Amino acid sequence: MSKLAITPKGFLRVAQTAFASLYLIIITGSLVRLTGSGLGCADWPRCSESKFVDVSSSHAAIEQLNRLFTGVVAVSVALAVLLSVRLRPKRRDLVGMSAGLVVGVLAQVLLGGLVVLTGLNPFSNIAHFLVSILLISNAYMLLRHAEIFRTTDVVLPRREPELTNKRISSLVRIVLAMTGIAIVAGTVVTGSGPHAGDENAVRINLAINLVAKIHSISVLICLATAGVLFLLARKDPISWRIVGHPLERFLGVGLLQGLIGYVQYFSGLPVLLVAIHVALSVAVWLGALDMYWNSRLPRPA
Repeated sequence: MSKLAITPKGFLRVAQTAFASLYLIIITGSLVRLTGSGLGCADWPRCSESKFVDVSSSHAAIEQLNRLFTGVVAVSVALAVLLSVRLRPKRRDLVGMSAGLVVGVLAQVLLGGLVVLTGLNPFSNIAHFLVSILLISNAYMLLRHAEIFRTTDVVLPRREPELTNKRISSLVRIVLAMTGIAIVAGTVVTGSGPHAGDENAVRINLAINLVAKIHSISVLICLATAGVLFLLARKDPISWRIVGHPLERFLGVGLLQGLIGYVQYFSGLPVLLVAIHVALSVAVWLGALDMYWNSRLPRPA
């Protein structure tokens, strides 16, 4: 094997690193906003007009560390795309998904600059977070595809999904869609709430109690649909074998997320609970995506 080539297991470790770094920067980005450090660096790409790097205040240091960690993310996704082209046998799926990560990170860098230059405009903040969700979804799919090892250059045709119960399959897709709607609604709640990243930042001109209720309703519909899916899947041994464990994980994380959501709202949105809520929102989305992935797996050869 060429010294420049990489083994499938080696690439899997690279994909895992990229996934972990993209998840972590979502959390660190939320901490920038929750600590009021969104304008700790008031300029972009420099921290200030006079300094490229500035840690003279706690807010500047927090924002600066988040920006520097973006460099770690950039290296991890660049490594993924560079090594994907060296993988043998050639995997066009991995090359395409790795390239998608690079494009996504570049978009995030530009959006991050837009967030700062617009004074933490809530809509640019929402776009910033939603692109993060797309990125982590891309990284998840890269990770799952990287787990599929091939020993030849021949790509076998994809067979029909093993999940033949159309009602179960439809409910899985509905849960995925409702999870996405709940996350989007949650970003509007954030854009209307007190944690703007800076005390002078503009907020969305919507009543926080109204958008919180809409977000809550979307979450309840999502969990209720998942509950119906659970009851129906339990009656079908084949369906349960396919989606049972992913569904249980989704319900567990989703119910915990819902509980934290209510507690944080009625306790005045404390920073720690909001940070946990943001981190778990990504986990809930990944749980729904994992359930969908398992429902679409081809039959074993």
